[in-house]
Amino acid sequence: MRLSTLLVKAFAISVGLVALIAVPSGQQKAPVPIYQVDAGWPKMPLPNKWMMQAVPVMATDYEDHVWVISRSGDLRPDEGMAGTSPPRGDCCIAAPEILEFDSQGNLLQSWGGPGHHPGWPRNNQIHTVVVDKEHNVWISGAGRGNSIQKFTRDGKFLWDFGHRAPLPAAGEANANLPQNNQQTDVLNNGVFIFTLDEPAREIYLVENKRVLVYGYDGGFKRGWGGRGQPLSEITNTPTPAYDWKGGPPPDQAEFAPALHCVHISTDGLVYVCERGMNRIQVFTKQGKYVREFQVAPNTPSRGTICNPEKFGMCGSTYNLTLSHDPGQQYVLIADGTNHRVWIHDRQTGAMVGSIGSPGRMAGQFFWIDAIATDSLGNIYTGEVNSGKRAQKFVLKNGDGVRRLRPLNY
Repeated sequence: MRLSTLLVKAFAISVGLVALIAVPSGQQKAPVPIYQVDAGWPKMPLPNKWMMQAVPVMATDYEDHVWVISRSGDLRPDEGMAGTSPPRGDCCIAAPEILEFDSQGNLLQSWGGPGHHPGWPRNNQIHTVVVDKEHNVWISGAGRGNSIQKFTRDGKFLWDFGHRAPLPAAGEANANLPQNNQQTDVLNNGVFIFTLDEPAREIYLVENKRVLVYGYDGGFKRGWGGRGQPLSEITNTPTPAYDWKGGPPPDQAEFAPALHCVHISTDGLVYVCERGMNRIQVFTKQGKYVREFQVAPNTPSRGTICNPEKFGMCGSTYNLTLSHDPGQQYVLIADGTNHRVWIHDRQTGAMVGSIGSPGRMAGQFFWIDAIATDSLGNIYTGEVNSGKRAQKFVLKNGDGVRRLRPLNY
C-alpha cells in the first residue's frame, strides 16, 4: 500500500521501548509522548482455561482499572477444545465478555455474555464498554435489536436505554434495516459505540451518518451530521464506494460510515472517528463544526476492496484517546488497517509520531481496534480478528500528575 509521505517518519522497538521521531511542527507546548510496552500486562494465564477473544473496545475507570470487552463469539474451534464434552484438549474456553483488570494486570472481575441478561447484545455484536464515576458499567451492541444497558460493577442489571429496532420474525434473515437518519426514537442498527458526558448527564452515540445526544432518561436532545449538517438534510442512501488508486477518498461533507468512535475532550469538544473517510471530525457539544483532519489518508477506506478475507481491512480511524498533558495537545488514533497508533497534534491535525509496528510481538499490533488512557497517561490497546489481546504502554516522559479522564470525574 502506498501511504502519504506524512506517515511514519520512524519507529523502533528496542528492549520494549516504543520510540518516536517527531515531525517538526514548531515549538511544542508538551513533548510528543513516548511509551514503553509492559509485556507483563495483563497477567496470564487467565483462570478456568479462559482465552481472551477479540477486544473491540476497552475503558478505564477512576481507580485506573481497565475494563475489556472480550467478544466470546469469536472463539475458533481450535481455541475451544476444552469446552467440548468430553474435552478434546486443554485449550480453551472463551472468557466472559466483561473483564476488569487492575493497573498491575491482575484480573479482578469477569462476567457477562450471551444469556447474562435479556437484551444483552445479540449475534456477537457487543462493541462498547464505558464505566461511570459511580462505577456503573455501560455496554452496547451494534446490529438490529441491540441497544445500551447499564449494570453494577459486578454485573447486576440496572437500566436499559431502549430505542431498539424490532427483531426479525421467525424464519426472517437478521438483515440490517435501512438507514433513517431523521428518526430518533428507534435506532435501526443498534448502538455501535457511545460515550458519556457525566456532568451534563448525556449520552453521545454515533449511528449511520450522524451523532445523536440523549439524556440519561433516554430522551432525545439533539443531533447532527458531517460538518454540522442538520439531521433533516442527511441522506438515507448508502455512501458510494470510490475507485481506490492509492490516494485519499474524495472529499464530502456528509459522514461516510462506519463512524467508529465518539469522545469528548476536557475543553468540551466532540471527536468523531469517520473510518469511511480516514478522517477525524471535531464539533462543539451543540454540533457546530470546528475542524477535521485525515489520518493515513491514502489508506483505502470503503467499497468492494474492503473485504478482510480477500483483500484486507479498510479505514484508518478505528478509535482514539487524548494525551495526558494538561491541554490534551495530542490525539492518539488506533489504526487497525496499518497496525499502528498515530499521534496527531490536536490543534493543527499534523501527524507528529507513531507507536508500534505491524506484528504479533509485545509492542506491535495486528488489527488494533481499542485504545484507552489511565490517569497517569499510560495507554491500553486491544486487538480484534486474530489479534485477540490487550496490551499496556507506559508513558515515559509524562509529568507524573494524576488526571482522571476522559469522563472528567
